[in-house]
Amino acid sequence: MKQTEQGFLSGAVLKTIACISMLIDHFSAIVLWAYVRQSAEAGNPNIQLKNLYNGGRAIGRIAFVLFAYLLVEGFRYTRSRGRFLLRLGIFALLSEIPYDLAFEGKWLEGSSQNVFFTLFLGLLALTLWEWGGRRGSVWRQYGAVALCALAAYYLRTDYQYIGVLLIFVLYLTHDVGLPWQMTASGVVLLLGTWSANCLRYGESYSLSYLFQFSLREMYGMAAFVPIAFYDGSRGKQLPKWFWYGFYPIHLLLLYGISRAFLSG
Repeated sequence: MKQTEQGFLSGAVLKTIACISMLIDHFSAIVLWAYVRQSAEAGNPNIQLKNLYNGGRAIGRIAFVLFAYLLVEGFRYTRSRGRFLLRLGIFALLSEIPYDLAFEGKWLEGSSQNVFFTLFLGLLALTLWEWGGRRGSVWRQYGAVALCALAAYYLRTDYQYIGVLLIFVLYLTHDVGLPWQMTASGVVLLLGTWSANCLRYGESYSLSYLFQFSLREMYGMAAFVPIAFYDGSRGKQLPKWFWYGFYPIHLLLLYGISRAFLSG
């Protein structure tokens, strides 16, 4: 089924856009930030580079929304949801050391976990939701989603419960039209980010400041521009392992580049 009659972007193109956006985001967060921090510590802050960093992080907000949308598409059409969950679980484990090295400079660090854990929990929530639906139990359905969201929060996965809830609302609104998807996603991104920031920083900053700070997550709504032109096709797909492996490999490469900046 086509997303729109005028659609011309395949799923493969959406994946490529998501990966490019993620690469820009992580290059900014890992490499540019290392250089910005080093310049500031040397007493020579680089304002232009800081602005470039902020721009890269803004572009990067697109990535997770696209990945969440594509995960819902994959859930609807995959031949084996069990294998889908297994792949996400395997790469969540494989990506943790590259993630910790890139963002914390340590081999293993427990303050946050990589985004594959969020995607795994989001997919698990959808799987359990449909399982509960087949048994006619609304309480099981919503309880399963809530437990997956809480797991993301307590495990401190990237995007935490916001990511699980975004995946869930994209699933629920899949067949009711793009405006509803955008509205539901915007509410989750804004209120979810605000609530997460309040839980983390509420004792140090005012609620109004944290709300304004949370608005930057709304750059992710730009992901609905390519989604609006999605034609529902898979397109010419590279091997699955390429898409999955891109995440840990690019993190390792960016970590190496950032270390070169710091040592220089």
